[in-house]
Amino acid sequence: MNPPSSRRRFLATGLLALPAFAHSEKRALPTRGFCAHRGAMATHPENTLPAFDEAIRLGAAMIEFDVQLTRDGALVLMHDVTVERTTDGRGRVADQTLTEIQQLDAGIRHAPRFAGTRVPTLDEALAAIPRDRWVNCHLKGDAALGAAVASHIKSLGHLDHVFLAVEKEAARGALMAVPEVLLCNMERQSAAIDYVRETIAMKADFIQLRGKGEIDPAHCRMLHDAGVRINYYEAATPEIARELFAAGVDFPLVNDVAAFVPLAEELGLLHLR
Repeated sequence: MNPPSSRRRFLATGLLALPAFAHSEKRALPTRGFCAHRGAMATHPENTLPAFDEAIRLGAAMIEFDVQLTRDGALVLMHDVTVERTTDGRGRVADQTLTEIQQLDAGIRHAPRFAGTRVPTLDEALAAIPRDRWVNCHLKGDAALGAAVASHIKSLGHLDHVFLAVEKEAARGALMAVPEVLLCNMERQSAAIDYVRETIAMKADFIQLRGKGEIDPAHCRMLHDAGVRINYYEAATPEIARELFAAGVDFPLVNDVAAFVPLAEELGLLHLR
């Protein structure tokens, strides 16, 4: 089946023509809250199941993680191109098989008590996250990765609460495979008005803004009026997060989830099981 004409124009021109926001009405997904960046990465090994479990326990509204393809086409969670920083292994993710990746220790470099923690697959991560939380799936690759992840989350029935944070090439692959997939525009990650307008024109479901806590409330109003939810990297302190919420940001990304629980309680933003 050919994609809709607007999507075909994107594929031909490189301009993002993203789908309008849609998700299942059967589940109440958060409208605001904290996004746990790579899980509760300040206190737990990033991009691992213990980090996700802790973020969920603390009431995070959104869980963010990074996905890459292994040499044999498996979808695994890893931020860096290589495994050295976060595991006891060496080499590029793309040069290793799933079996080799699964033999790595992804916890020991964070703290001895996490020794034996493994690199999760995308399937394992999705199984660990409740359906009433947003999943911010940051794709660390090109069109092939976009197509693989979009197709996989559709096959698993997760299109309602999982969105793909993508740049242009990954977006192209995702839309070719699954035109209805939810996408977050990551092509620029600035707070500039041209990025805001471009995202609105794309009919994006989410945008990720980036900065040191500064944001223009007028930009947030424009995005909300167009139905775009706003992520922001990053809120380094609860004070910055408070300002971001006041300006109109929906989901600030945070590293130390526990440090933001008091503010979340105050604002009524905890999402507990």
